[in-house]
Amino acid sequence: MMRQFELVERVKAYDPAADEGALNRAYVFSMKAHGAQLRASGDPYFSHPIEVAGILAEMKLDAASIITGLLHDTVEDTVATLEDIERLFDPDIAKLVDGVTKLSRLELQSDQTKQAENFRKLVLAMSEDIRVLLVKLADRLHNMRTLHFLKDEERRRRIARETMEIYAPLAERIGMHEMKDELEDHAFAELHPDARASLMARLAFLREKGEGMAERIMEELQETLTSGGLTAEVSGREKTPYSVWRKMQQKNVGFEQLSDIMAFRVVVDTVEQSYHALGVIHSRYSVVPGRFKDYISTPKPNNYRSLHTGVIGPERQRIEVQIRTREMHEVAELGVAAHWVYKQGAPRTEGRQYRWLRELLDILEHASDPQEFLEHTKLEMFQDQVFCFTPKGDLIALPRGATPVDFAYAVHSVIGDTCVGAKINGRLAPLRTQLANGDQVEVITS
Repeated sequence: MMRQFELVERVKAYDPAADEGALNRAYVFSMKAHGAQLRASGDPYFSHPIEVAGILAEMKLDAASIITGLLHDTVEDTVATLEDIERLFDPDIAKLVDGVTKLSRLELQSDQTKQAENFRKLVLAMSEDIRVLLVKLADRLHNMRTLHFLKDEERRRRIARETMEIYAPLAERIGMHEMKDELEDHAFAELHPDARASLMARLAFLREKGEGMAERIMEELQETLTSGGLTAEVSGREKTPYSVWRKMQQKNVGFEQLSDIMAFRVVVDTVEQSYHALGVIHSRYSVVPGRFKDYISTPKPNNYRSLHTGVIGPERQRIEVQIRTREMHEVAELGVAAHWVYKQGAPRTEGRQYRWLRELLDILEHASDPQEFLEHTKLEMFQDQVFCFTPKGDLIALPRGATPVDFAYAVHSVIGDTCVGAKINGRLAPLRTQLANGDQVEVITS
């Protein structure tokens, strides 16, 4: 368990202006408030808020978020009140703690309507301050890490399902890929233990069989880029068991047919160097058709930017290579947390990746009951996206499977209402045609 001075040092390391006194007060307040309470693991309950604060500090969040992490369970589980928090800290922190508390209270109910209601409140709280979601995700991540201590199997499965259906997609939507991967993997271990064990065994076998292969591939990629006149960092990582399993399900293929169990990453300094590195790799190795994606010129809605390509690389292995700048890499790993700027103590974030949040609020206003809202938002959150263009070159992101009618409504509801036909890439096409990435769509209205 992290000690008080360690937490303060960790926060001061990236935010020298952080309020040390408030961090110390929050640590002591939480410790006293939770007193002798214990977790299912037998550890003192107080270890949970400390771990949550630690996760938030890893994400380099502002001091208010760290303090909220320390206090997030005090109002619900102890005699402490919001008035105490407002008096000892400030109204901003009390508001954040209140937002997280409201969500935790609802989580204890298990039926579908309550889950829907709970999610509705999460969306409302997030729309006021995205930090509520960040604290909630850190809280959920630590609970998932310790899920195996819960005796009640049904409760474990319910928490894992909720994580897979709501929290992992939310983490992905705000671009926090590392957190999404870990949440999914813990949930996968609970929901499909046999499938995960089998995949872990296969991945271990591959690692053993190709011992040292990843290192050799990285060395050769590094040499190729250096001889092309580039200074780049090359690293490799194995895909998580859950992402391998999901790909097998989606593509309906066996483990042996997957080419990109290992992804190699090239990190450079500038956007120009990213394209230069792509050119060097493509001129040296054969490209796997249909595997190139440019998320730099058309970023994903959560602001993820990177070049992805598949090549028959070193040792005749089919590999996936991701090329990005350092800044893009930070955003890819930390998502919205990478955007916190410590200016006048007010964190600023970019609005672009919140378009989906505004859409959720829109659905919220028009849904007749929480159930309907949950169904709609699951659709809204889960669909992989296709990117299409208007004739003027504006980018419209739509769920996979969208048709020209969906495109028309995404441009404007009036255009949707008057749409009678469509041209896709200059050719007339039926309105039921499914759109593909990169299609240019011209809507014909009447």
